[in-house]
Amino acid sequence: MNQITNFWNHFQQNNFVFLLLNEIPKQELKLHFEKLIDTLHQYNKDLDLIIKNKSKNAELIITANGNPYLFKEVELLVHHAPVVDRWKIIAFLQPETNLTKYENGTDKPLEYYGIYLKISEMYFIPIKNQEKETDLGIKVFIKNYIVHKDNPRLREAVYVHIEHLIGEKSFANDIAFIEIGQLKENQDKISELYNLKFYIDC
Repeated sequence: MNQITNFWNHFQQNNFVFLLLNEIPKQELKLHFEKLIDTLHQYNKDLDLIIKNKSKNAELIITANGNPYLFKEVELLVHHAPVVDRWKIIAFLQPETNLTKYENGTDKPLEYYGIYLKISEMYFIPIKNQEKETDLGIKVFIKNYIVHKDNPRLREAVYVHIEHLIGEKSFANDIAFIEIGQLKENQDKISELYNLKFYIDC
């Protein structure tokens, strides 16, 4: 319990720094961010956090990086979160609700260790597991699979994109396995990846 209290005390005392992201020198901001992460890691070294700064308010997201064994830890930490003015404190990455940028193809590529992927250019097909019918697997198709197929980070990059798209809990609970392949021209019977959450919920 001490580490939980320490983390929230530290956040309460320093939260204004993260509200003023654009007005604080990068080096100083980096030190504050590292200290906040350190304090979080004293509670659990495998948890992570994301700060989203909006015009009037900000969000602090506590994430287990998709590891279901850590979900209880995230929930406990957020359960004890204090009310902090102008902050919304959230457990887990939430599903993306505004899909317009993907539908229009105006989303920016997300970079992950030098791999650039756009969700609007990714597709999927569901795969059934013959041994366990209830398990949903998917095959994800990307344009530049041939370029990246030997990159050990490719699978992580695809996972991170899907987790941001459908939310951390759905990623951990609803998808049993993921394959990755090359997107071919005029490929049949594939769906846009941004419709995956809709497919899961149906």
